[in-house]
Amino acid sequence: MLRQVRVIADFQFGRGAGNAIFPDSCDFILSRTGRIRQITLAGKRLATVRAADGRLTLGIEGAERFRASLDPPAYRVVVAGEVAEFIGQGKNVFARHVVTADPAIRAGDEVVVVNPSDDLLATGEAVLSGREMLVFNYGAAVKVRQGRYNP
Repeated sequence: MLRQVRVIADFQFGRGAGNAIFPDSCDFILSRTGRIRQITLAGKRLATVRAADGRLTLGIEGAERFRASLDPPAYRVVVAGEVAEFIGQGKNVFARHVVTADPAIRAGDEVVVVNPSDDLLATGEAVLSGREMLVFNYGAAVKVRQGRYNP
């Protein structure tokens, strides 16, 4: 099971992401049919495997491990400092608040939202591509799944 989720992470985020997010001591929560649903570490959710497409959605703990393993700007959306508290509470990121974003981000990608100091604020799904986040002045850029201060 560990090998399977590491392969999914490597496919979704790039080589080495699986080892960075999932240590050997991970625990697995299975569905009634025996499929992997959640991956936890010491009782905290690292990630969930989406039933619809088999991709990972990161929990705050998994996002922190992922953020720490990658050099900026990989999979990062940097927001203005004045909205950092709201984003950390789980509010969505709007395009006008995006300072920088990884240009390789595609709509639908799992991303981490950070402040200008690269402190993790939230994790969620990109609504726009990285380039679009910088060009647009209105609309949602990231649908936040979980904020750092409001799990």
